[in-house]
Parts: sequence; structure tokens; C-alpha cells
Amino acid sequence: MSGEGKVVCVTGASGYIASWLVKLLLEHGYTVRATVRDPNDPKKTQHLLSLDGAKERLDIFKASLSEEGSFDSAIDGCDGVFHTASPVVFSTNDPQADIVDAAVNGTLNVLKSCAKVPSVKRVVFTSSMAAVMHTGKPLTPHTVIDETWFSDPAICDSLKAFETNWYVLSKISAEDAAWKFAQENGIDLVAINPGLVIGPLLQPTLNLSVEIVLKLIANGDRTFPSPYRFVDVRDVAYAHIRAFEVPTARGRYCVVERVTTSAETLNISRERFPTLQLPGKFDDGKPYEATYQVSREKVESLGLNFISWEASLEETIESLKEKGFLSF
Repeated sequence: MSGEGKVVCVTGASGYIASWLVKLLLEHGYTVRATVRDPNDPKKTQHLLSLDGAKERLDIFKASLSEEGSFDSAIDGCDGVFHTASPVVFSTNDPQADIVDAAVNGTLNVLKSCAKVPSVKRVVFTSSMAAVMHTGKPLTPHTVIDETWFSDPAICDSLKAFETNWYVLSKISAEDAAWKFAQENGIDLVAINPGLVIGPLLQPTLNLSVEIVLKLIANGDRTFPSPYRFVDVRDVAYAHIRAFEVPTARGRYCVVERVTTSAETLNISRERFPTLQLPGKFDDGKPYEATYQVSREKVESLGLNFISWEASLEETIESLKEKGFLSF
């Protein structure tokens, strides 16, 4: 196994992507140090402790993004760090402090801990397509977005839907801060920029990206506007591992299987689940956004073979039913 004898840290390990990352790392033979805010909360840890290999090679550490130095003990002695922890909230009374500043300071706190540990060979940072695609350039079906695109903070003011402007700004700001700190402190950093992450849930709670799909198929809620940049959570987790393992991995990696519309998402759901009571045509007056393309060339060079978005959507709906969030 590729990770045998290696120790890695996963921050925010109870999260959707991070839980799958911990699972795959254990399957690959790694010893994993998983950080969570509250190790005594079974909703945060029980699904991790029940994973294959967890008893032998998983340790849970308490750490908070808001506390400088709190990641020191978890990262000390590690070969690599996967920084997935970030505030994923869209609505708050103080979005600058609670979303943007929290994401930036949390990222810097983790990287400061990494800078103290000579054994850390590489840090893999979970960013987002939000930090890539908001450039102001027109998006058409012929547009191909790739890793050379960087979102412009100035255009966030125009993104009012679901208050996503603050979320986008947090992703732009956190990634920018990460690159600057890594360069100044000699840290080998690789960024993973996933789209809207779907697929089966390991954690017992509902995360925001899957909730977007749930709201769409449950009642046609398009608060989060289409098109959707779908990618399976297992592919995102595996991309993180390959970004750590492949010596030549550099820079950023866009991870999107397909850009598609809310209407097409409902059509596939209707086709796969005929008994599911799905909303009909939308009549909320919202326009459909044009789709575009996201290059898969760079991430596929790491050896990633994408799960189709249709299969991922099907497993998302099955998982929502299994977890009790959806009934049909």
C-alpha cells in the first residue's frame, strides 16, 4: 500500500470531503491524525472511528481554526498535511469576520503549524472552483476554464444569490493567503479546486453541497443557481491523495466532472428514480445560466478517472434516503 509507514494529518476531518479522505487514506495504509473541534461529539467522530483501519491507524485530535498553535501536536511528526477545514456558511450577521477572516486566519494557523515541522513534505489545500472561475469573462458552452483562471475579488459584489459573494471571497482570500505564506516559508503546497461536491455521505449530518441537491429535488429550490459544477466526493478525496503522492504535482487542480443545469439534474433524477415525486417545470422566473466547460486534463494527469455525474447523483439520492433526509 502506498501510504504504509507514512503519517498524515487531515484538518476538519468530520467534514464531507475530509471524511472520505480519511477513509481512502486508511485504505491506502496511511496512519491518519484527524483534527476536529470537538472530539467528544459522536456526530463528528463516530463515523470516522468505525472506518476500516481506524482502530489501528487513526487518532483524533482537538484543534480549532481560530486558535493559533492548536494544530501543532496533530501535525508534529507528519509526512504530509491535508488542510480541508474551512467555514462553509453562507449567512451570518458578520460575514467578513465569520466567513472571510475565519477562512484566511484558519488557513494561516494551519500553515504556521506546518512551517514548524521539518518532516512535512507537502501540504494539500482544499480550495474551490469559487477561487477559479469568477473572473468577469463571459461563460459560454465553448468556454474552457482551467487552472490559470483566478477569481477577481472585485466581482464578488455582484454575486448576491444566497449570499455566495462572501463564500466566494473567503475561498479567493484563503487560497491567496495560502500561496503567499507557502512561498515565503518554503512550503510545498498543492491546491485542489473542486466544484459542487456530491455523492454518498459518510457523516450523519447534511452538508451544504448535498443540501443544494436535496432542496432542488425535494421542492425545486434553486436558491443556489445553476449551472452546477458536479464532482463526486470520492474523486475529490482521491485527487487530494494523488496530489500528495505524485512527486511532480504542482500548483492547482480543478476537479469537476460535468457542468450541467438544474433542469438536467431533475431529468436524470426522474429517470433513475421514477417513484420520486419531483417538481415540474420551474416557474420562479429565474433564468437558466449557460453551461461551460472545466478542463480535466491537469487533474487526469494525476491518474484520476472520474465517476460520472449521473452515477454520483444517483448515489447521492440513495444516500439521502438511507440517512433519512429524503423519503420515496
